[in-house]
Amino acid sequence: MSNRISVFTKPWKNLSPEELGAAVAKLGFDAVEFPLRDGFQVTPENAEKGLPELADSLGSYGIKITSVSGPTDERTFAALASCDIGILRIMRMSNGRNYKADVERWRGELYDMQPLCEKYGVKVAVQQHFGGGISASMELRQLLEGLDPRYIGGVWDAAHSALCGEIPDKGIDIIGEYLAMANFKSAYWERLSGPEQRGIYRPYFTTGRQGMCDWRSAVIKLRDVGFGGVFCIHAEYTDEANVESYTREDLSYLRDIQNNI
Repeated sequence: MSNRISVFTKPWKNLSPEELGAAVAKLGFDAVEFPLRDGFQVTPENAEKGLPELADSLGSYGIKITSVSGPTDERTFAALASCDIGILRIMRMSNGRNYKADVERWRGELYDMQPLCEKYGVKVAVQQHFGGGISASMELRQLLEGLDPRYIGGVWDAAHSALCGEIPDKGIDIIGEYLAMANFKSAYWERLSGPEQRGIYRPYFTTGRQGMCDWRSAVIKLRDVGFGGVFCIHAEYTDEANVESYTREDLSYLRDIQNNI
């Protein structure tokens, strides 16, 4: 059975709940990850009332909220539990100058979240992200080590893992039993400086076929390790003018991989 595929609705913050449901359904998805943030359809301040209302609106289009990206206060846990949303995705970023101290602080914060996870039936999942914070898969594993994988997990991210120079087999294996979700987006390092100049690069987010991570290898590895969780397409592209067409293309590509391995 193929893993369910959701889409992160960050690009569509200005749509009403009804418009969001129609747009996601038109793209071909039946599940979403929702950004519970200021300026979006539901904000942290009105999560307990607004998230169930949003879930009902999306549900009328056959769409389920499978994860939320948001704060880690008890009000958020309660809101997720009321909608049967099982994953709260977070990231931990810093400038990297006091990385070891940051990791110890973050691990303590995650440890303290475990009772809320148990109480509300919600798993907190930390996503890797290139840069000064938790970037490579081994750094994510180091952060999670010793925490209860029933309550605290990790999100392997195809783009950010690749930007750290990893291949899918290695990154997914390192996260191991903590793997809670897999993000499918795609990127490569684009050189901005000319020949014989100091190298200046930026991450360029592109479609699944074009980036440094081999999505097919990732799906095979996730199947082989028995991962039954959600694949989330993050709809993140440097060329923002074509987000919808690229997202539709990536959904088709990922489904094609699922059906042909």
